[in-house]
Amino acid sequence: MNVDLSGFDNSWYRPGSKVKISLWYLTSILFVQSRHPFSSLRVTLLKCFGARLSGKVIMRPGVRIKYPWKLSIEGPAWIGEDVWIDNLDSVQIAANCCLSQGAMLLCGNHNYKSTKFDLLTGPIILEEGVWIGAKSVVCPGSICRSHSILSVGSILSGEMLSYTIYKGNPAVAVRKREMIDA
Repeated sequence: MNVDLSGFDNSWYRPGSKVKISLWYLTSILFVQSRHPFSSLRVTLLKCFGARLSGKVIMRPGVRIKYPWKLSIEGPAWIGEDVWIDNLDSVQIAANCCLSQGAMLLCGNHNYKSTKFDLLTGPIILEEGVWIGAKSVVCPGSICRSHSILSVGSILSGEMLSYTIYKGNPAVAVRKREMIDA
Protein backbone atom coordinates (compact mmCIF):
# COMPACT_ATOMS: atom_id res chain seq x y z
CA MET A 1 0.00 0.00 0.00
CA ASN A 2 1.12 3.53 -0.78
CA VAL A 3 0.14 7.00 0.36
CA ASP A 4 -2.36 8.53 -2.08
CA LEU A 5 -2.82 12.22 -1.37
CA SER A 6 -5.60 12.50 -3.95
CA GLY A 7 -7.86 11.04 -1.24
CA PHE A 8 -6.81 13.60 1.40
CA ASP A 9 -9.85 15.29 2.89
CA ASN A 10 -9.86 17.42 6.00
CA SER A 11 -13.20 19.07 5.24
CA TRP A 12 -14.36 17.96 8.70
CA TYR A 13 -11.93 20.47 10.22
CA ARG A 14 -13.64 23.85 10.52
CA PRO A 15 -11.71 26.22 12.81
CA GLY A 16 -13.91 29.23 11.97
CA SER A 17 -15.79 30.94 9.19
CA LYS A 18 -13.94 31.71 5.96
CA VAL A 19 -14.57 35.43 6.49
CA LYS A 20 -13.15 35.37 10.03
CA ILE A 21 -10.09 33.38 8.96
CA SER A 22 -9.48 35.67 5.97
CA LEU A 23 -9.78 38.82 8.10
CA TRP A 24 -7.41 37.36 10.67
CA TYR A 25 -4.80 36.38 8.06
CA LEU A 26 -4.81 39.87 6.59
CA THR A 27 -4.65 41.53 10.03
CA SER A 28 -1.93 39.15 11.15
CA ILE A 29 0.28 39.79 8.12
CA LEU A 30 -0.10 43.57 8.35
CA PHE A 31 0.13 44.09 12.11
CA VAL A 32 1.01 40.99 14.15
CA GLN A 33 3.78 39.33 12.14
CA SER A 34 5.27 42.69 11.18
CA ARG A 35 8.47 44.11 12.62
CA HIS A 36 6.89 47.11 14.34
CA PRO A 37 7.87 47.38 18.02
CA PHE A 38 4.37 47.76 19.50
CA SER A 39 3.53 44.68 21.58
CA SER A 40 0.36 46.35 22.87
CA LEU A 41 -1.04 46.55 19.31
CA ARG A 42 -0.44 42.82 18.77
CA VAL A 43 -2.14 42.00 22.07
CA THR A 44 -5.13 44.24 21.32
CA LEU A 45 -5.65 42.74 17.86
CA LEU A 46 -5.40 39.20 19.21
CA LYS A 47 -8.08 40.02 21.78
CA CYS A 48 -10.29 41.49 19.03
CA PHE A 49 -10.09 38.13 17.27
CA GLY A 50 -11.01 36.11 20.38
CA ALA A 51 -7.70 35.34 22.09
CA ARG A 52 -8.06 35.18 25.87
CA LEU A 53 -5.12 37.23 27.13
CA SER A 54 -4.84 38.53 30.67
CA GLY A 55 -2.15 40.35 32.58
CA LYS A 56 0.94 41.72 30.88
CA VAL A 57 1.76 39.78 27.72
CA ILE A 58 4.85 40.90 25.80
CA MET A 59 4.69 39.82 22.18
CA ARG A 60 7.82 40.53 20.13
CA PRO A 61 7.95 41.15 16.35
CA GLY A 62 7.42 38.34 13.84
CA VAL A 63 5.02 36.27 15.96
CA ARG A 64 2.67 34.03 13.95
CA ILE A 65 -0.57 32.72 15.43
CA LYS A 66 -2.85 30.52 13.32
CA TYR A 67 -6.19 31.01 15.12
CA PRO A 68 -6.33 33.54 17.99
CA TRP A 69 -9.73 32.24 19.12
CA LYS A 70 -7.96 28.99 20.12
CA LEU A 71 -5.33 30.77 22.26
CA SER A 72 -5.26 31.54 25.98
CA ILE A 73 -2.33 33.33 27.68
CA GLU A 74 -2.15 34.40 31.34
CA GLY A 75 0.31 37.19 31.96
CA PRO A 76 2.91 37.99 32.77
CA ALA A 77 4.23 36.13 29.73
CA TRP A 78 6.93 36.61 27.10
CA ILE A 79 6.45 35.56 23.48
CA GLY A 80 9.77 36.07 21.65
CA GLU A 81 10.64 37.04 18.09
CA ASP A 82 9.45 34.73 15.32
CA VAL A 83 7.52 32.38 17.62
CA TRP A 84 4.98 30.33 15.67
CA ILE A 85 1.86 29.15 17.47
CA ASP A 86 0.30 26.83 14.88
CA ASN A 87 -2.78 26.22 16.98
CA LEU A 88 -5.08 23.98 14.98
CA ASP A 89 -6.27 22.99 18.49
CA SER A 90 -6.30 24.91 21.77
CA VAL A 91 -3.11 26.33 23.27
CA GLN A 92 -3.13 27.31 26.95
CA ILE A 93 -0.17 29.26 28.31
CA ALA A 94 -0.13 29.95 32.05
CA ALA A 95 1.49 32.90 33.86
CA ASN A 96 5.24 33.46 33.87
CA CYS A 97 5.90 31.41 30.73
CA CYS A 98 8.55 32.32 28.17
CA LEU A 99 8.60 31.23 24.54
CA SER A 100 12.05 32.13 23.19
CA GLN A 101 12.90 33.20 19.64
CA GLY A 102 11.74 30.89 16.89
CA ALA A 103 9.97 28.42 19.19
CA MET A 104 7.05 26.55 17.64
CA LEU A 105 3.92 25.19 19.26
CA LEU A 106 2.52 22.72 16.73
CA CYS A 107 -1.02 21.42 17.33
CA GLY A 108 -1.44 19.45 14.09
CA ASN A 109 0.09 16.52 12.32
CA HIS A 110 -0.94 13.76 9.94
CA ASN A 111 -1.66 10.09 10.49
CA TYR A 112 1.32 8.41 8.84
CA LYS A 113 -0.46 5.03 9.04
CA SER A 114 -3.37 6.22 6.91
CA THR A 115 -3.12 6.03 3.12
CA LYS A 116 -5.14 9.28 3.06
CA PHE A 117 -2.71 11.09 5.42
CA ASP A 118 -5.57 12.19 7.74
CA LEU A 119 -5.18 15.37 9.80
CA LEU A 120 -4.69 14.85 13.53
CA THR A 121 -4.82 17.64 16.11
CA GLY A 122 -4.09 17.87 19.81
CA PRO A 123 -4.06 20.68 22.40
CA ILE A 124 -0.92 22.05 24.05
CA ILE A 125 -0.76 23.11 27.70
CA LEU A 126 2.07 25.11 29.26
CA GLU A 127 1.68 25.35 33.03
CA GLU A 128 3.07 28.19 35.15
CA GLY A 129 6.73 29.15 34.78
CA VAL A 130 7.49 27.02 31.70
CA TRP A 131 10.34 28.10 29.43
CA ILE A 132 10.43 26.90 25.82
CA GLY A 133 13.94 27.49 24.44
CA ALA A 134 14.81 29.12 21.12
CA LYS A 135 14.06 27.06 17.99
CA SER A 136 12.37 24.32 20.04
CA VAL A 137 9.22 22.51 18.91
CA VAL A 138 6.32 21.39 21.12
CA CYS A 139 4.21 18.76 19.32
CA PRO A 140 0.44 18.10 19.44
CA GLY A 141 -0.99 16.84 22.72
CA SER A 142 2.03 17.88 24.79
CA ILE A 143 1.84 19.11 28.38
CA CYS A 144 4.65 21.11 29.96
CA ARG A 145 4.26 20.91 33.73
CA SER A 146 5.03 23.74 36.13
CA HIS A 147 8.46 25.39 35.72
CA SER A 148 9.78 22.80 33.27
CA ILE A 149 12.28 23.85 30.56
CA LEU A 150 12.67 22.66 26.97
CA SER A 151 16.25 23.47 25.95
CA VAL A 152 17.29 25.23 22.74
CA GLY A 153 16.53 23.30 19.55
CA SER A 154 14.76 20.42 21.32
CA ILE A 155 11.60 18.61 20.23
CA LEU A 156 8.94 17.57 22.74
CA SER A 157 6.23 15.06 22.03
CA GLY A 158 4.54 14.17 25.30
CA GLU A 159 4.88 15.49 28.83
CA MET A 160 7.58 17.35 30.73
CA LEU A 161 7.59 16.91 34.49
CA SER A 162 7.57 19.89 36.87
CA TYR A 163 10.91 21.57 37.63
CA THR A 164 12.72 19.39 35.10
CA ILE A 165 14.96 20.41 32.18
CA TYR A 166 14.56 18.54 28.90
CA LYS A 167 16.92 18.45 25.94
CA GLY A 168 17.30 16.78 22.53
CA ASN A 169 15.25 15.10 19.82
CA PRO A 170 13.28 13.47 21.24
CA ALA A 171 13.51 15.59 24.37
CA VAL A 172 14.59 13.67 27.45
CA ALA A 173 14.98 14.80 31.06
CA VAL A 174 18.58 15.84 31.77
CA ARG A 175 18.36 17.36 35.25
CA LYS A 176 16.17 19.09 37.82
CA ARG A 177 15.56 22.81 37.58
CA GLU A 178 16.83 24.42 40.75
CA MET A 179 15.52 27.91 41.49
CA ILE A 180 17.49 30.58 43.35
CA ASP A 181 16.31 33.90 44.69
CA ALA A 182 18.69 36.34 43.03
